[in-house]
Amino acid sequence: MKVRRAALVLSAAALLFAYPDIAAVHAQSVMRTPNLNIQPRIPTINPTVTPRIDPNVAGRAVTGVDRRRPDLTMRAPPRIGVTSTLPNARYSPNLSSACSYAYRAGSGECQDKPVSSSDGGGAGKFTKNGKNGGASRNTPLAALNPSTTVPGEFVAEIDGSLSDAQADALARRYGLVRIESQNFPLIGATIGLFRITDRRPVETVRRAFAGAAGVRSVQLNFRFLLQDQKTISTGGDPAQYALAKLRLPQAHALASGANVTIAVIDSGIDERHPELLNAVADNFDALGSKEGPHVHGTGIAGAIVSHARLMGSAPQARILGIRAFGVAQNGAESTTFVILKALNYAALHGAQIINMSFAGPKDPLIERGINATAARDIVMVAASGNAGPKSPPLFPAANGNVIAVSATDAQDKLFAASNRGSHIAVAAPGVDIFLPAPDEKYQMTSGTSFSAAYVSGLVALMLERNPALKPGEVRAILIRTARDLGSPGRDDQFGAGEADAFAAVSAAGAVPAVPVAAVSAPPATEKVSDRQEVPATRALNQPAAAMASEKSAVGEPNRPGAQ
Repeated sequence: MKVRRAALVLSAAALLFAYPDIAAVHAQSVMRTPNLNIQPRIPTINPTVTPRIDPNVAGRAVTGVDRRRPDLTMRAPPRIGVTSTLPNARYSPNLSSACSYAYRAGSGECQDKPVSSSDGGGAGKFTKNGKNGGASRNTPLAALNPSTTVPGEFVAEIDGSLSDAQADALARRYGLVRIESQNFPLIGATIGLFRITDRRPVETVRRAFAGAAGVRSVQLNFRFLLQDQKTISTGGDPAQYALAKLRLPQAHALASGANVTIAVIDSGIDERHPELLNAVADNFDALGSKEGPHVHGTGIAGAIVSHARLMGSAPQARILGIRAFGVAQNGAESTTFVILKALNYAALHGAQIINMSFAGPKDPLIERGINATAARDIVMVAASGNAGPKSPPLFPAANGNVIAVSATDAQDKLFAASNRGSHIAVAAPGVDIFLPAPDEKYQMTSGTSFSAAYVSGLVALMLERNPALKPGEVRAILIRTARDLGSPGRDDQFGAGEADAFAAVSAAGAVPAVPVAAVSAPPATEKVSDRQEVPATRALNQPAAAMASEKSAVGEPNRPGAQ
């Protein structure tokens, strides 16, 4: 009996001694695998919606919306640590502090400056195995660096009556070479691109050339960069928190963007991706090079019109893809002359909305092009920029005719790298956004670029609901219906608050629409600012079937691997 009692006492003592370890292991297990109570994704194909072009590709309005509770939003559960994304697995949005990896310290807190790798943070180049491989080329500090202009290049307005030979002779007299020139009906001017042939100071040459007969103005050829932060190739069928935050399922019961054309001025778009099939109505290459689809342009288009495994903000809209950004040492970049080409093409080829997910310095020619575009009643949406809280306003977002959008995360926190300012109109999700990437792949990415794309799609829903809305009315509705974030009322971080698609589309339908029959083409003498354009109808090209590829969605020559 004594032996049994002794054994029982020893067993009890052992259990008491081991209990803390057992409890700790259990707690760690719970933290590693949080209980994600996410309902199955609602099918995105509704056979009752009229197809856009192919009867087999039905309209992509979300079904199953609970009309009794239109204000219902899904609360995403927190995710602790980093979990791999497996095919056909739900992906929980990253709910850590709203900043990119480059600005996140080892403790997880956001910093005002990029953190070096020795401090436990820092930007990283994501290789095929997902490991950190060096400094990012597209961090906030790269927004305007290393240079805001193309060395030795000028953009000049010249006399439109000059022949090419005369323009070349004019350039040679001032030690320049004419690279290219063309007429831009959008601004009613002939613009030429010139380069200095020697090492004379740029300002000296500019002043001399500006005084030449036949030259009306001369400026530098500014650089602009796309506004994303980091991109990793991934798979899976994620929980898209942005849909619930923007109340897109409810809005899609009212409109889906049908017959609305959105110009995307960006890098190349993979129009064969399953998410984008039949959505790209037209393509224009403002660069004239042979680069293929790019991760940024494909993602922007996906945020707007995805309609397979994902859902964009306007799944039935038409994309006018304009490639104006090519891969460079500091990320995908463009210039004054190329962006002016893109604006000119968009305005003259039926764009009702122009998405500009890029940023740069204030540029007189681009400002002129944007103002002329606004005079045609085309809505323009731009990323506020990813240069951080201390950055001055970036353009084109800071132009008064553009709807500037900042970025938020799943917890309604401001993206730490997002630009601030009095020009911010609204905010939209832009942290850990799951989007398509070239070669039938997907990406997880962050940046104000994607916030702007969501809002561009939202505007398409509004214009489908009421095609007569003018840009000023669109802005006013977005601001009036936004969900207030941050300090009460308007602020420089979120503007009026986070965009609310359902409220905005509902309000757009309440504004009296002008009958299409009452809108006629303006006479030749009518001011452009008085025009009321009728949305153009464009047939969609049927793209070839998508081909599977073993290439990674990042790390390819035409994709900045350090995003």
